Amino acid sequence: MAEKHLPLVDLKAQHAAIEADVRAAIERVTTNADFILGADVAEFEAEYARYCEATHCVGLDSGMSALELGMRAMGIGPGDEVITPAGSFIASSSAISFTGATPIWVDVDARTYNIDPDQIEAAITDRTKAIMVVHLYGQPADMDRVMEIARRHGLPVIEDACQSHGARYKGRRTGSMGAFAAFSFYPSKNLGAYGDAGALTTNDPELAEKVRMMRNYGQRAKYEHVYLAWNRRLDSLQAAVLRVKLRHLDAWNQSRRTVASLYAELLPALPSLGLPYSSPESEHVYHLYVVEVENRDRVQSELTAQGIGTGIHYPVPIHLQEAYRDRGFRPGTFPVTESAAPRLLSLPMYPELTERDVRRVAEAVAASLSSSAPA
Repeated sequence: MAEKHLPLVDLKAQHAAIEADVRAAIERVTTNADFILGADVAEFEAEYARYCEATHCVGLDSGMSALELGMRAMGIGPGDEVITPAGSFIASSSAISFTGATPIWVDVDARTYNIDPDQIEAAITDRTKAIMVVHLYGQPADMDRVMEIARRHGLPVIEDACQSHGARYKGRRTGSMGAFAAFSFYPSKNLGAYGDAGALTTNDPELAEKVRMMRNYGQRAKYEHVYLAWNRRLDSLQAAVLRVKLRHLDAWNQSRRTVASLYAELLPALPSLGLPYSSPESEHVYHLYVVEVENRDRVQSELTAQGIGTGIHYPVPIHLQEAYRDRGFRPGTFPVTESAAPRLLSLPMYPELTERDVRRVAEAVAASLSSSAPA
């Protein structure tokens, strides 16, 4: 009998375990017709702020909105520069561009794929207004080193925490360390909504209040508009779902770490396979389990043929994307980012994976790499 399809992410399995609670939460919102900035939004904001060990949380429609509005609230705009890694999802950079500022890319650390602190100071100019780290794949950036550089130059640090819900750096939650942090609740995230959603966390009450107004047409009170602003609100139905799922987040993250440990134990020790590095200073939450492999496309194709889902995060570095062609960057600018891009492969990672599932993936990877190894 053929093996079942093993997806990269299985949202159906997660939903099945919490379906009754989710249905009750949605019914509460629909029964009360409490659809826009309702009670569930306020409750989720309070609960998620506590979870992140931050003072304030502002619910928004996406993680990119959190990045953009947070920077706008800080006064970042045309003529300014924000330093950020070249290796990331494009939203970190496009949010900077949408403020009118310019993303200034630096290379990443070869082990963690997070921003390389050794590259930051050379990128600072008199136009630099902030440093944006990305806690990529669920592992926090090297925050002490980044924060020290930022302090020396009088710069705020922004956390793109869109992949690091619940992660810790030296005991501190991501979302509590920078001037503000952005979270995405895209459905496949460790804490995912049932549609688009996001949030900003901060310990700055003035910044939080500005973003609250910016998300809702710039209103201080109904029909009293302080700013010309946007409609970037978190939907009450999504907030209700997130409140249910937040109660499970720590357990789900622990399950992800268990799966990661199994992968590390079962995947073969081959020169053609690089396993994820987890810093001892961090509590990785493995939003993604990303390995480096030779002949990545062939390995992916062979796993697909065996019913094993995989992903590529991210095949084209930001500075080489067509959207940023006008910046004039050429291959070779950021060698670590560019060297990793054609080798990175994301293996199945979600809390419901069993040991049998992980063993099946590990055996398939080993077989694929062994078949291409020189005799």
